Amino acid sequence: MSTIDLKLSRSNRIYCPSEPLQGKIVIKSPSSLSHYGIRLTVNGSVNLQIRGGSAGVIESFYGVIKPITIVNKSIEIRSSGKIDSGTTEIPFSVILKQPGEESLERFYETFHGTDISIQYLVTVDLMRGYLHKSLSTTMEFIVESDKADLLEQSVSSEMAIFYITQDTQRHPLLPELKSGGFRVTGRISTQCSLLDPISGELTVERSAVPICSIDIHLLRVESVLLGEKIVTETSLIQTTQIADGDVCYSMTLPIYVILPRLLTCPTVLAGPFSIEFKVSIVISFQSELSKLHTKSDPRTPRLWLAMETLPLELVRTK
Repeated sequence: MSTIDLKLSRSNRIYCPSEPLQGKIVIKSPSSLSHYGIRLTVNGSVNLQIRGGSAGVIESFYGVIKPITIVNKSIEIRSSGKIDSGTTEIPFSVILKQPGEESLERFYETFHGTDISIQYLVTVDLMRGYLHKSLSTTMEFIVESDKADLLEQSVSSEMAIFYITQDTQRHPLLPELKSGGFRVTGRISTQCSLLDPISGELTVERSAVPICSIDIHLLRVESVLLGEKIVTETSLIQTTQIADGDVCYSMTLPIYVILPRLLTCPTVLAGPFSIEFKVSIVISFQSELSKLHTKSDPRTPRLWLAMETLPLELVRTK
């Protein structure tokens, strides 16, 4: 059985728009193979969708919105001919954005979200006519911003100061928490390079109820323009635990959160959509009630939870 595969020149599959996308087309066949041409296609697009859970009944009928095309290029690698038996490797090179070329849309960085997905695919087709099944394969590659488009200045070293007490919570708390009180203070970076971790520190000054866990939630906020309405959904990307069990009071705990590559990207504020991020400090107190809701959404305020959510700007720097 004949097969076709793609091997990119970089194992991490990361490329910038001004760089050539290079690699090899690998064809394996037990016998010689006639074909009507080998074509390579590069497609990049912003895929938007509205899910019923984040929109009203009417909006949910729209489903998938027409994708925003970023790049769509197709080149002929070989004209019709024959491939010898065995393994054949055919090199290719294609520049995503030629110097001075006007692109269909800005080259947004690769991002895999809930309602928004920015994806770049390279596809190779070996066409064999009606009597034989054509061979085809597709691979995703990752796009990051060109160095010329990156910020010259360094990321701000200023951190946001926060404090969490029973009086800062807008949801009901356990009676013993409300009466006895608690106080957690700290600071955390709210502008962060994608290459660096989210950093900061936190101190539990006092608490009437023993602490069960302290976690940092990384959230994405995806907004899609649907007609004259903006549909926004906030979802959890990852949770990083920085303390397990009751902690020593007045002891400084470090905050160190590594950003996941494909699930984050530079903050985007575009016309039809936007991708923003938030960081949430969540303190769980020891309670018998929490054992009855072990599978509850960690973003949902509960009697045994205290939280503080701050906006987070992600940037890519040189």
